[in-house]
Amino acid sequence: MSDVTQLLAAWRSGDAQALEQLTPLVYRELHRLARGAMRGERPDHTLQTTALVHEAFIALADAKVDWADRAHFYAIATRQMRRILVNHGEAHRAAKRGGGMVHAQLDEALDVVGTPSAEISDLDDALQRLEAFDARKAQILELHYFGGLTYDEMAAVMQLSPSTIDTELRFAKAWLRDQLA
Repeated sequence: MSDVTQLLAAWRSGDAQALEQLTPLVYRELHRLARGAMRGERPDHTLQTTALVHEAFIALADAKVDWADRAHFYAIATRQMRRILVNHGEAHRAAKRGGGMVHAQLDEALDVVGTPSAEISDLDDALQRLEAFDARKAQILELHYFGGLTYDEMAAVMQLSPSTIDTELRFAKAWLRDQLA
């Protein structure tokens, strides 16, 4: 068992000191995930990568989750970052009262939708529809686009082979392209 997994188990068991020991161990990886999530955001985005890490970590620290292992922790962290970015985008758009729509230029999503930008809330809506249809494909897309995970990392999180990840991701991209077209 990795140090992170052991500390997650101790934290889950009520050891508050485990959270203090866990924080520096996961911070760098959370920052990498946040950079991946922010990669496609507009250049003038007001939420910085470090702030995204902090907001996500606060939410994770308060969450009542039965952490299975480090991969589970990072998968939930990726989902939390997505929620924060979607909420931030919706708040920004609401503040503008419909003007100055927020565009998230997600690197690979650009290839998928074939347009110069994709509305983050439209992408989130499409992911929610995919989740209702096929939760595994939705989670793979989420880990890939918002988490910036590699095929091997996604395979570890999802407990699937990299070739299965490739097949599922190709299908999910095609489905997303159809939904956002």
